[in-house]
Amino acid sequence: MTAPELTPDILLRAYAMGIFPMADSAEATEVQWVTATRRGVFPIDGFHVSRSLSRHIRRMAPRVTVDAAFDAVVRGCADRPETWINPAIFAAYRALHDQGHAHSLEVWEGETLAGGVYGVVLGGAFFGESMFSARVNGSKMALAFLMHRLRAGGFALFDTQFLTPHLASLGAVELPRRTYEARLAEALQVQATFFPPGYQSGF
Repeated sequence: MTAPELTPDILLRAYAMGIFPMADSAEATEVQWVTATRRGVFPIDGFHVSRSLSRHIRRMAPRVTVDAAFDAVVRGCADRPETWINPAIFAAYRALHDQGHAHSLEVWEGETLAGGVYGVVLGGAFFGESMFSARVNGSKMALAFLMHRLRAGGFALFDTQFLTPHLASLGAVELPRRTYEARLAEALQVQATFFPPGYQSGF
């Protein structure tokens, strides 16, 4: 089904129903609404940072920011041979970001953006859209810091949409649609915040 104009209101209504938009490629002129029979999620309370990643983070001591380079993170996520982020998708999430519903987390090595992740917040649900690496472990570090923030902010659900082998290797699991929909309904009633008072990132 072809998506209507991707306004923030339409996007938020779709997310509340477990539906999200994707384009077939960066050059695609149409956007499709997508759902999945089985849904990927990260267990927020059960997420574990590996020893090797912890050592890497301590050794690198990256600077972590939130919403400091939203456009750059989305561009980094789109900069790959195959992407579902076309100009319409980019503009739609930029509009959501301007309204405070979409956020990015950035990991910096000096002045270089080493990696990042972005997604949509609705109630106690975080809908992860994409992540990227420009340096070694860039996306893994971004995910680890994001998980720490989501736990501190009281989130109940981290939706990854699909379960890829890469996400599975990082601890994501798959839920049947009905189980996911029940979890989503519960999470939408949770009052979570992406900016916990007094929050400090770290492990």
